[in-house]
Formats: sequence, structure tokens, C-alpha cells
Amino acid sequence: MRYLITFSYDGTNFRGFEKQPGLRTIQAELERVLNYINDGKTPKIVASGRTDALVHAKKQTAHVDISVSITELKLKRAMNSLLPNDIHVIRTQVVPDNFHARYMVVEKIYEYKLNMGEFNPIERNYIYQFNKELNVDLMKKAIKLFIGVHNFRAFTPKKDERNSYVREIYDADIVEDNEILTFIFRGNGFIKYQIRNMVGLLIQIGLQKKKVEDVIEILKNKNRSAGFRTAHPEGLYLADVIYDSKDLKK
Repeated sequence: MRYLITFSYDGTNFRGFEKQPGLRTIQAELERVLNYINDGKTPKIVASGRTDALVHAKKQTAHVDISVSITELKLKRAMNSLLPNDIHVIRTQVVPDNFHARYMVVEKIYEYKLNMGEFNPIERNYIYQFNKELNVDLMKKAIKLFIGVHNFRAFTPKKDERNSYVREIYDADIVEDNEILTFIFRGNGFIKYQIRNMVGLLIQIGLQKKKVEDVIEILKNKNRSAGFRTAHPEGLYLADVIYDSKDLKK
């Protein structure tokens, strides 16, 4: 039977989501406990997408096929009893056999948190300690230019080779809470490092080393060597993964 698993994790002590030999990863931990639950047969976890080392998730999703008979509630409880404290299963749900956690995503929401104030050692693994003042008004104008359908080649690694770099961002905004900024991006999907690179450019605009209209030029020219750095990973959160409700019905 196929299950959709919704879970959260603190990425601080993981080397990313994807299983890698000899390294602690989210996928490896999930498959370890599912092997035990599934009578020694390791089912493959298929996630909505991968997160990098030090990146967190409030709501990540994955589907998995399990051969033993187990209710949704018992699966959730069993997984949480075996998982380490930095991963937690929020919900398990029986879904159709053709459901796919990656290909059926209709929207993803990411958040990025940055501290402009005094360095905070307690929050250093969860909020990027930038610790410098930024022109937030300029950044709020610039982030709106990412909304729409664009080729995001300039915001992905140079070595990244894929058929298409086109993605649609439905909405983007910056929320201020004293000296903490939360960048929010909603879209149909995101490429490796895309959000951290967009934030990196917005930081340069906030420092007034780049102009608001540079966003348009960089998108248009697809120039990865545009003079902005990738923002640190610890401030990034996968906040939610959304599916069409009809695809979830068994």
C-alpha cells in the first residue's frame, strides 16, 4: 500500500536529504525505520524534493510503498518511536498507487530567515546571522520582480545541467519582525540553490551594491556570474508542499 508521509526536520546535523554512503541523511534515517516496520524490507522513499545540508523543513513530504498491513495512525506512531528527535512525522495518509510525491506537487512554499541585528548564538543554526542593516524597502520592491514565469538559470549552480530552468513563482514577499526578515517564496517548484541565490541578490540590493532593476537584467541575461553570493543554508526552510486534493483520494 502507498502512503504519503508528511514530516519535519531540523537539518543542522544532517548532510542533506538524499542518502549518501557513510553520511547521516534524512532519507537514510527514514528508510532505516521503515525497514524495521516493513519486516526487514527497505522501501524506497520518494520525496517531493531534496534539501541540502543544514536546511530545515517544517513540512516535507514523501511517498512510500509498504507491504505489511498497518493503519495510518500506527505507522505514524511507529515511525516517531524509532526516529531520532530531529525528525518528526506529522501525518501519514493512504494514497492511490499511482500517486507521486514529486511529480504531483502543485505548489511549494519556502521561507528564508535572516537576522540584521546583534549576533545570536542560540539561533545561529536556524536564522542566518547577517548582522548588518539592510534597506528593506528596496528589497521588498526587488523581490516582487521574481513573481511570474522566468528562466532561473542565473540562480542555479554553473555545473547544474538540466532540460529546463523555467519555473513559476506565484508570490514572493518579505515580512519584518523587529530585526528578523523572513523571505517567503511560493511557486510550482524550485531548482537547487535557486532560493538561496535569489536571497543573495536581494541582500546585495539591501546593501545598495546592486539596483532593484538588476533583478530583471540578471533574469534576462541568465548570467550566473552576476556578482552575488549564495546565502547561507541554515536560514532556509521548506515550509509546505501542496497537492490537489483529488490526487490524494484513494
